[in-house]
Amino acid sequence: MAVEVAYAMPDRQVLIPISLPANSTAKQAIEVSGILREFLEIDLSQQKVGIFGQICNLDKNLSAEDRVEIYRPLKQNPMDARRGRLQK
Repeated sequence: MAVEVAYAMPDRQVLIPISLPANSTAKQAIEVSGILREFLEIDLSQQKVGIFGQICNLDKNLSAEDRVEIYRPLKQNPMDARRGRLQK
């Protein structure tokens, strides 16, 4: 089945199409994509992953055409950032 693995930095976005056997997991997709070798800062024990914006566990079984997304940690709480912008 065809799936994609996505990761975005502020200045660069990567979308890696891969092919996996049926009943593969999000973790298997990430490993097969090679993205962990390209972005050494990714720490799956700390960062969340999701499928089309919905947070999921690494052991989530994938469906054809799913996009596995690796989320970067937030630098600032979104509510604090909004308050800061409103105070300016």
